[in-house]
Parts: sequence; structure tokens; C-alpha cells
Amino acid sequence: MSGLVLELRPGEAMIINGALVRFRTRSRIELVAKARFMFGKQIMTPEQADTPARRIYFALQTAYVGEDEEREKGLVSAHELIVAFKAATTSALAREILDRAEAAAASDDCYLALKLARRIINHEDTVLGRARPERDGFVRPGTSLPSERISEAHA
Repeated sequence: MSGLVLELRPGEAMIINGALVRFRTRSRIELVAKARFMFGKQIMTPEQADTPARRIYFALQTAYVGEDEEREKGLVSAHELIVAFKAATTSALAREILDRAEAAAASDDCYLALKLARRIINHEDTVLGRARPERDGFVRPGTSLPSERISEAHA
């Protein structure tokens, strides 16, 4: 049986079904069952949620990988933050992306919602003239890190 194979380096973290796992050695793991997970630079810490778009991402992250009671709170928080962001932005595209992200989260496709939220972060960074650090807490769309290769291979 094949599953999703992940390679992580020492010190990297992964959240699986609400539990934080930190790797002490270079590891290659295979997920063979459905799980809610994030790894490496996809994970945003509360301290990194320092702008409206990043707070949306963090709320969606909580809805995706948090414990059961945290998930509902994450969805409610994401909704409130999205409403506020949409009211403040002049970008029709940003509002459309946020609508799609919220719909994805509501239908339990939080991974897609997070992907869309990263687009809003990029938009916000551009509008605000915020420099984008090379590695600021999560992987930007279209980038990959050598230690976080994903393959559909047998272990």
C-alpha cells in the first residue's frame, strides 16, 4: 500500500491531527491513512500572525489541524477576520479569493483554504510594501524546500 511520503530534517516540525511532532533526526515517513497535517514552513506560529491576512491564515490553520474544539473556534475566527478584511480592501480579486477560502473551509477543505490564504498574504505584502523574508514561517505558493519533498512513492 502506498501513501504520502514526507522527508523532514532534524528540528523540523509537523502537526498531525492536532499533535505537534518535532523530528530529532532526518526522517522519512509515510502517511497511509487520511490525516490533517501540516509540516515545516507551512506552520505559522501565533507570533507570526501579525497582519490581518496572516491572522486569517492562522485561524484557518487552527481550523485545519487544531483539536476538535479549536477547529470550530478557528472557523468562527476566520469568518470574522475575512469579513473585516473584505470590508477594508478595495481589491475585488482579494474578496473573491477570500470567499473561495471561506467556502473551502466551510466544506472541510481547509488545505485549499490555507493555499488561498497564502495568496492573500502575498497580496497584502505587495500592497503594504512589506518585504518578504526568504523563510518567514511558511512555504509560499510555488516554492519548495529540499527537505520537504513530497512524493507518492513506496517506502
